[in-house]
Amino acid sequence: MVYDGILLGLIVGFFRGGLRHGLNQFAALKLRSGWIFPVLLLIQFFIFYLQERFEWVASINGYLFAAVYITGLAFLWLNRHHTGFMLIWIGVFLNFAVMAVNGGRMPVSVEASAVLGPYYVDMLREGGAVSKHFMMNASTNLPFLGDIIPLSSPYPRTQVISIGDVVMNVGIFLFIQYMMVNRDKKVVQPAKTHQA
Repeated sequence: MVYDGILLGLIVGFFRGGLRHGLNQFAALKLRSGWIFPVLLLIQFFIFYLQERFEWVASINGYLFAAVYITGLAFLWLNRHHTGFMLIWIGVFLNFAVMAVNGGRMPVSVEASAVLGPYYVDMLREGGAVSKHFMMNASTNLPFLGDIIPLSSPYPRTQVISIGDVVMNVGIFLFIQYMMVNRDKKVVQPAKTHQA
């Protein structure tokens, strides 16, 4: 879902005439501990890849994803001064909270997941791991924070998302708009030069 906010932000920013300015701003952007974000993406990719091949990785993937979320929250907090980052932090925290109280997995509404097709629904009902998700039931904690919002046509991607996903993507959208369109203030102030 995070890619939706990025793509929509870039498209809207482009039509608002922010392409050139945005490229300059992104090139000048300096994030605190910026190396963390690409490393987290890489780690998540390896978790998804390995859990399909090694049962022991699948058995602990909830803890692995929790560690990724905690690290990501720390990274976002360090950069909370950027426009939209506090909303991104709140969205990630909401997703982390519901996963933390449900064994490290995200609960998914069976009714909402019907848009994903019968194969996905059957996997949920059989109790098989579907990535880091599991079927929501009466014993699920904080169910309102789970994946309960179905998206389908005319939305370009069929998926089920959470309230945290919505908040996070609003923050991403606002950040990209600020970077691409706001010309009142530069993201990174140029260094002062000393006159001889």
